[in-house]
Amino acid sequence: MVKNVAIIGCGWLGHALAKQLLREEYRVTVTVQSEEKKQRLAKEQIDTELLTLPVEDPKSTVLSVFGHDTLIISITPQIRQGRSDYPEKVAQLIEMAELGRVKKIVLLSSTAVYNGLSGLVDEQSVLDMNADKVATLIRAEKAAEAFSGETVILRLAGLVGPERHPGRFLQGRKLLSDPQAFINLIHQDDAVGVLMEIIKDENIRGIYNAVSATETSKQHYYHAAAKALNLPLPEFSFETSMRFGKRINDEKLRNSFTYQFTHDDLIVWLYKSVAGL
Repeated sequence: MVKNVAIIGCGWLGHALAKQLLREEYRVTVTVQSEEKKQRLAKEQIDTELLTLPVEDPKSTVLSVFGHDTLIISITPQIRQGRSDYPEKVAQLIEMAELGRVKKIVLLSSTAVYNGLSGLVDEQSVLDMNADKVATLIRAEKAAEAFSGETVILRLAGLVGPERHPGRFLQGRKLLSDPQAFINLIHQDDAVGVLMEIIKDENIRGIYNAVSATETSKQHYYHAAAKALNLPLPEFSFETSMRFGKRINDEKLRNSFTYQFTHDDLIVWLYKSVAGL
């Protein structure tokens, strides 16, 4: 029996996941916000529906995505753009999923929920709910956890990969802060690989962090990124030189999943990606 998966939000990661699902012969439907993007995805044989959140009335919103077994919520919180309605959007999606035939919800959350913490942090860490970003993300996670079926919340570290080489982030940036802070990143391939296991394994539920095993400082990593692209080395402000920040622990995922990370060493990836390997 062909499994079917819906992806709400076909951005950079959602698009990569949709293509992998199609390669493995899943029935896939995604949502986008513009007709232009819908037409573009149609050329790739990706079934697409238009959905702009929040909707006026979840009960009267009828879309085929809510008739799929698994629903992946891959929408951006847009907190930096001043939006605060992310929890409302997630809650509406859960309501529409309840009205449909969805059995499993997967919310793509962020390790930004650990903002304000330092040292080694994991899924059991006490969060700093005084920060607006943290409170917003947690409200969205709580909305997803209220789903009557199975729920998985995947807290992804910062994403890198095709078209997202960290060296390009440096262009035009003159002074970076916290040179000794840990980097917490994950490659797109590994995010997709982890998601494929979540989709396939009916026993996976709960909250998981996902991050590469690369344990190095921001200064070392971004110097390597600049060197890989033959760019000038970025300068750092040493006013905050002793801030080590947080290091995301994802032992729970690695001990529970069979997936083996492809790009655990992101320093190696920096050079390989430039060489086209």
